Amino acid sequence: MEHRRETTVKRAAFAHAVGRTRARASSLAPLEFRPVRTTRAFEEIADQIRRELSRRRLRAGDRLPPERVLAEQFGVSRNTLREALRSLENSGLLRLQKGATGGAFVRESTGEAIITGLRDMFHLGAIQPEHLTEARVLIESIVVRVACDRATADDVAALNANIEAAEKAARGKLPFYEQAALHLDFHRVLARATRNPVMSIVMEALIDVMQHFIREIGQTRNPWVMPSRRRFMKHFEARNADAAAAEMEQHLERLNRYYLSRWKEKDRAEAANG
Repeated sequence: MEHRRETTVKRAAFAHAVGRTRARASSLAPLEFRPVRTTRAFEEIADQIRRELSRRRLRAGDRLPPERVLAEQFGVSRNTLREALRSLENSGLLRLQKGATGGAFVRESTGEAIITGLRDMFHLGAIQPEHLTEARVLIESIVVRVACDRATADDVAALNANIEAAEKAARGKLPFYEQAALHLDFHRVLARATRNPVMSIVMEALIDVMQHFIREIGQTRNPWVMPSRRRFMKHFEARNADAAAAEMEQHLERLNRYYLSRWKEKDRAEAANG
């Protein structure tokens, strides 16, 4: 592989090459991509692009230069470059779009990589059901305490609206998984009330895996969910964080014991049929 001299991409040239999707401040430093000199070139390319992201020289919505330009800057073949771009796409950092208006775009931060990673760990067996259920109790307890302090009137209204929707779904005998989705949405609203994006992303990841877990153990309705919700909201609206957290912990621990017992029953049935 022929290595080219180190190139610093000037701001005006870069803007012309990539066709910026939005204007950027003129004081922003230029991108700096260097020719790679390792046997695992795609990893170094990915690292360099990550550094540009960390320095805010690349931001959500930006489009990277065309493949031809990038391959020349890095001193690699287009196949090697594509391997690096695909790895960044799999990490949730880039969005690769085909067509005349396509290219490699920096994605908005959604936490999708964390969610996908946790889900994959569960399916691979690196996360066992007891790990998942224990982590859920611990994290939810923190979420409740923080949300109890920071929740606005709109957050409280959203939580009560979720409870009303869940009760209506139960009365209307909606399919089980539609009702389960409403119950899980309650925890999303709680996490958003913390005003902490990390809490929201972690909660979303836990909920995603819980949905897969619930589908694996099969349908089961729990009559104690809604009474617990009403008790919880009484404490939450009174800003009694200790009582609200205690109610949530007790509810989740009871639910988790039930889920784990169902999981063990499923394992025994599969072993007997295997």
